[in-house]
Amino acid sequence: MIRRNFLQAGLGLPIASLGLTGGLGGCSNGSNRYLDGNYGPVSVESTTMDLEVTGNIPADLIGRFLRNGPNPPADVGRGGYHWFTGRGMVHGLRIVNGKAEWYKNRYIGSDAGISPNTNIIGHAGRTIAIVESGGLPVNMSYDIATEGVNSSFGGGFSAHPKLDPDTGELHVMCYDWANLRDHVRYVVIDEEGELDSEMDIPLPGMPMIHDMSLTENYVVIYDLPVTLSFLALGTGADFPFRWDNEYEARVGLLPRYGNPEDIIWCPLTQNYSYHPMNAFEDASGNVVIDIVRYDKMFDQDTNGPFGDSRPRLERWTVNAKTRKVNEQIVDARGQEFPRCHPDLNSKAYQFGYTVAVSEAGSFPSIYKYNMNTGATWQFDFGAGRSGAEPVFVPREGASAEDDGYLMTYVYDANKDKSDLVILDAMDLSRPALATIHLPVRVPYGFHGNWIPDTLVSA
Repeated sequence: MIRRNFLQAGLGLPIASLGLTGGLGGCSNGSNRYLDGNYGPVSVESTTMDLEVTGNIPADLIGRFLRNGPNPPADVGRGGYHWFTGRGMVHGLRIVNGKAEWYKNRYIGSDAGISPNTNIIGHAGRTIAIVESGGLPVNMSYDIATEGVNSSFGGGFSAHPKLDPDTGELHVMCYDWANLRDHVRYVVIDEEGELDSEMDIPLPGMPMIHDMSLTENYVVIYDLPVTLSFLALGTGADFPFRWDNEYEARVGLLPRYGNPEDIIWCPLTQNYSYHPMNAFEDASGNVVIDIVRYDKMFDQDTNGPFGDSRPRLERWTVNAKTRKVNEQIVDARGQEFPRCHPDLNSKAYQFGYTVAVSEAGSFPSIYKYNMNTGATWQFDFGAGRSGAEPVFVPREGASAEDDGYLMTYVYDANKDKSDLVILDAMDLSRPALATIHLPVRVPYGFHGNWIPDTLVSA
């Protein structure tokens, strides 16, 4: 297997010149599923107070459910639009005292540049919108107005920082191919929201590294064969990453306090993976990674993730001594956006959650997994209804790992409007505990979080 060194090409273009200031870009011809139906943008920012609720909102939920995603202009070119490029828009819903106090959707920053479009987190008292590939994090106010660039994180960031539940630190793998060119930055942000440390990790190519994992002793690096394509770049593609079957897939185990030369690189079969559910170390010292895997990515479908292969849930068991990886299919059904109990990130855990992905690219149900026994459960949203990433929120005074709520936006094609649905995570056979009805549509987007008021400043 060839590992190419792209540095010899001498690329030196600024990221803004390639249309990547708001995320990643795209280029294709013909129809575009990522602009049809609920993938399409909404036309206005709106505010609605005192929303209608069916059922009862749990009293221990006090805070905001925030979700980030792309919202391109209505006249965006269909053929060349890539789902990852749209200008960032945050959709937020505030809950307090069993009531849905407000819903708001707001663009992030301006058309001129500030527009991270992939995730939104609460950390060190701040609400922060984030994106990968060199995009700067942006501070948002409590009512999701843009406040400005967050300069505390030391530059370009990632869509997926990992919170260490024991230290309160964020661990981040940051790639920025247009500026870093020959490496990624491994960054640690302390619990006060300041840059604690950073390390350059050399790579032989320019891969798209969307996410990372932590375990007790390792930082996990996913070096996979979606790489910068000079052919795509030379033909004017806004989104210059493509599948490269000649680039070796591998996972790297960086000791928590080690250096780049200490990384244990372990080869994989060719695949691309955006999102791990969790990672931990088993009793034998193996690193166990539960992850959503695609056999190919951006090979034929260069507008988004769902056209080349169906995403499935796998378990990779990495033996650091032999550098061998045992890859097992957990569930071959199409699914994405895995989550687990936030306090168990990097630790052994039992339950995980994903959203189903249909062949048409809709999200008809939620899957729950007992990763120890193999048991699965399913919550169907119903005819004409399609959900999104299921966010697990522990119940106050929880008695078990899955004692909590699953929260997600659900689009109802019958009404062309969306709801926020709150489920009992322990029992998916129950109807929704609460359905908060929105007067508008929330387009399919990427990532978000329940941010309790205890974590942020108003």
